[in-house]
Order: sequence, then C-alpha cells, then structure tokens
Amino acid sequence: MDSHDHMNRADESTGRRPVAVAPPTPGNRLPAPRIARTILITALLGYALLTITSILTAGVSPTAEATGLLLLLPILALQLLHSTPGGNQAPLPRTCLILALQALLTYLPLIIFQAYWETMAGYLAGSLLLLLPPRVSWPLYATVGLSMLVPPLLTGRPLLDSINFTHTTLLTGLVLYGLTRLAHLITDLHTTRGELACQAVTGERLRFARDLHDLLGFSLSAIALKTELVHQLVPTQPDRAMKEINEVLTLAGQSLTDVRRAAGGYRAISLQQEIRTAQSMLQAAGIHVHVEMELATLSPHIDTALATTLREAVTNLLRHSSATHCRIRAVHHGGVVRLLIENDGADPGYRNTAPHSGNGLGNLQARMTAIGGRLKTGHVKDGTFRLLAEAPARPSDTPVEATGAAVPAPAGRSHMS
Repeated sequence: MDSHDHMNRADESTGRRPVAVAPPTPGNRLPAPRIARTILITALLGYALLTITSILTAGVSPTAEATGLLLLLPILALQLLHSTPGGNQAPLPRTCLILALQALLTYLPLIIFQAYWETMAGYLAGSLLLLLPPRVSWPLYATVGLSMLVPPLLTGRPLLDSINFTHTTLLTGLVLYGLTRLAHLITDLHTTRGELACQAVTGERLRFARDLHDLLGFSLSAIALKTELVHQLVPTQPDRAMKEINEVLTLAGQSLTDVRRAAGGYRAISLQQEIRTAQSMLQAAGIHVHVEMELATLSPHIDTALATTLREAVTNLLRHSSATHCRIRAVHHGGVVRLLIENDGADPGYRNTAPHSGNGLGNLQARMTAIGGRLKTGHVKDGTFRLLAEAPARPSDTPVEATGAAVPAPAGRSHMS
C-alpha cells in the first residue's frame, strides 16, 4: 500500500474528507511574492531600456545623450522606491516633495528629447496613483496624460503624435500601477496565508489539548474511582469486585479509543450512552442518581458536544464536591436539546489554584458556542450547583437563550434512578 492509499484509508476511518494537497511542481518552487516582484522590476527596466534606446537614436549631441542617461537613473531609482511595499507610508509633505522632484526630472528633458522621453511621464503618472489618495491621484494622473498633448503641438507636429504621447503616458502609468498593486496584494496574501497556517496549527493544538482534557479527565476519574471500589470489595465481595474490574477494563479500552480518535481529529460520542455510564459511575461512588431522558436522534456534532459536557460535569462533581444526590435531565423539545445537571455538596467558594488544574468549563463554553448553543453554570439558592447546556437539535436550527429555569417535562419520558 502506498502512502496515498494509506492516507485515504485513514481519512475514511476517522470520518474526515481527505484534503487535497498540490504536489510541488517546477512552476511554484519560487515564492509567489518574489515572482511578482521580479515581473514588476522587469517591466520597469524594460520601459527604461526603451527610453535609453530612444535617446541613443535621437540624433542629439553626445552631451545631451549623457545628460539624458544621467537623468534617467534618479527617475528609475525613485520609481523603484515608490513600488516597494510600504512606499506610500511616508509623510505627505515628504511624498509631495519627492513627486515634485520627479515631475521636474520628467518635464525638463522633454524640451530636448520630446517624444523620446514620453515613457518617463508614464513613470510619473504611475507614481501619482501609488503615493496619493485616489481622490487626488486620479485627476493628477489624467492631467499628466493630457499634458503630453502639448509638446508635439509646440513643435508643429501632427495632432496624431500628441494623441500617441498621451496614450503611451497613460498606459505606462496604468501598467506600472497595476503591477505594483498586484505585487503588494500577492505579498499580503502570502503573508496572510502563513498567518492562517500558524493559526490553524495553534487551533489544532488547542483542539487536541481540549479533547484530551475532556476525554481523559472523565475516564481516568472513573478508573480511579472504580479501582478504589474494587480494592474495598475484594476481601468481602469478590464477585462484585470482578464485575467492577471488567468495567475498569472497558473504560480503559474506551479511553484508548477516544485518544486515537482525538488524534485523528474526529470522534462521535453518544449522549444516551454517556448518561448510562455516568449513572453507573456515580452510583459506584455512593451518589444517588435520578435520570430523566427523552432524546431523539441528534446530529453527531450536537450529540458529541452534549456528551462531552456531561463528562466534564460528572468529572467536576467527583473531583470538587461531596455530593450525595445528582439529577441528570436530557430532553429534546421544540427543536432544542437541553441537558441539565444538578448536584448538592458543592462548595460555592471553591477555586482550584493549581497551575495545571485545567480549563474544563472554558472548553465546554467554546464547544457549545461552536455548535450554536449556550452554557450556563452556577449555584442556586439552596446550595445546589446547576449546569445547563442548550443546543439546537440540528446545526441549522436557531439557538435559544439559556436560562436557569426548569424545563417542562414532555410526556413519555423514561425515568432511571
């Protein structure tokens, strides 16, 4: 079996859809921002090369040629500076001063080179679009383009040359603006993708930590409780002790399965099964349990979230209270599933200050919020601790406000105590 088949089978076993990952190809080895930046610089150098060629073939004196080439260098440097990421973050007075310098270097050589210098006017038009706010840059961009109508007319050249000057200037400015913005967007996208990948890794770590806390906290508490019970029963009631040992083995096997499923990213837990398990464990701890349950078929995500809530509530009950009575109520009514857990023996002033005491209720709040549900916990007047979780029976249902009021009992409820 190759690695691809193994991945597909692993996805099928966990219930997750395989994620398609594009294989590396020679065309995408170079990071996209570098490619975009290379294209932009190539375009800038290409326009500069056209201007250099025009100057050398203009038939002017060597002194004029040298002057034109020298003036071309600062314009190209300014344009490269304007096209860098963050080039438009300079203070407005400094930006205006730089643009004024570029305009001076653009228009003065037109006296000598005329049509051979039109590309540099395109540089100026592009810089205006890049550095100034849109309400100012676009009118100035159009003004630079229209200004190119004037030089040919002053020298008596045809109107068609003036139109060509304007067209070339506006097109060059628009191309440079578009390539620069595209390079910036690709860089931002590449950076954002990296940040999202880091967030995904962090989210997966939090999910795994939350799942281990919610799963193993319950299972290990149950195993410890039943093992202590077995230790007490072995001398006097060996048959019952063997029964409890079998339950411990079952819990240990289930814990291992849960951990594997958590590592795989998906697991489904039945609320009804968890209620029965919780009842058995609480009774083994000498706690009187009263269960009221009327549940229809639930969505796997809703079922799992409520079952996990029950696990954490029972774990906290065993760890942090001296309860003698517990009530578990799970009803499905009006498109909403309500899970109510009440117990006595809770200390209202208890706070676990251990550095690794966990964040069980915080995890449950996050789970319920993710499925459109609500979680409410607190002590009532008679000292009873109450946990109420409400969720839509289906993910598409509208969540409702969680309240601490008693839930009306529909007919046909099963009672187990």
